Amino acid sequence: MGSTARTPIALSMGDPSGIGPEIALMAWLRRKPSDRAFILLADPDHMAALARKLSLDAPVRACEPEDAAAAFATALPVLPLATPVTGAPGAPDPADARATIEAIERGVELVRAGRVHALTTNPISKDNLYKAGFAHPGHTEFLAELAERCFGVTARSVMMLWSPELAVVPATIHVSLRQAIEDLTQDLLVETGRIVAHDLASRFGVAAPRLAFAGLNPHAGENGAMGREDIAIVAPAVAQLRAEGIDARGPLPPDTMFHAAARARYDAAICMYHDQALIPIKTIAFDSAVNVTLGLPFIRTSPDHGTAYDIAGTGKADPASLIAALDLAARLASADARP
Repeated sequence: MGSTARTPIALSMGDPSGIGPEIALMAWLRRKPSDRAFILLADPDHMAALARKLSLDAPVRACEPEDAAAAFATALPVLPLATPVTGAPGAPDPADARATIEAIERGVELVRAGRVHALTTNPISKDNLYKAGFAHPGHTEFLAELAERCFGVTARSVMMLWSPELAVVPATIHVSLRQAIEDLTQDLLVETGRIVAHDLASRFGVAAPRLAFAGLNPHAGENGAMGREDIAIVAPAVAQLRAEGIDARGPLPPDTMFHAAARARYDAAICMYHDQALIPIKTIAFDSAVNVTLGLPFIRTSPDHGTAYDIAGTGKADPASLIAALDLAARLASADARP
């Protein structure tokens, strides 16, 4: 295999009826000479047909990861899947669930084999996958299973949404709000804090990560007047992390911790539930935020948006978040390769 710098990023196609395939084409068209090559795990015939439909001057070349860097200058490298794609843009087909899953699995296997240096994933439709028997709440949880299957590592994956302006981590993810409150424990918050601090230091190069924990309740509970969870769960978790040498603070009132001056005081915000984390970052950095999975034995990034079936195949999709995800994967891969 060539030098580490020539080892590509694997990009899974996501749901082939969503915008993932077309933003992959657009990301290739917007490539810069300095960009690390990526290889798309997809159906080459489907990709070529989509490029023609959208009138995109994006040749597709079926190849292996070892040939991706050489091909990247003149064509989008595509590693063919064993499963063909049948769905059309904007018309999801449960029959494509197998190909969607295969692309993710192949990506992790390629990282494990050292044939690619990181994995970026395009958006999937969990509803479509559920119809085909997919047993995981989302990408993040599925990747934890693949870490054990391919690397032999029992991983507790943590979802971080990262942008230059803000990084947020939901401690509970794809569950109802009622279930999130039930799932919230001191142990969960401590484990999440440890993983975030470790990966910020080891992969993002933050020497002494500063973690800000949001309160669960309005005003962080007002000393128990609006719920005791912040006193009984969040504060003890922060104290335990501080005793371990991690710069953690909180619980902080969630309504005042995301303005610019407050954000300057921490490197990542640990939030108690999904929307508490995703609403501020999607407001501040909708087009540039990247989904990064922490706690895994490999690098994984993803654009911070969904399949957007309503505009799939129209050419209206914006590849900015995917480009940011590929750029971040390349940056983390370069840091990972340093002695």
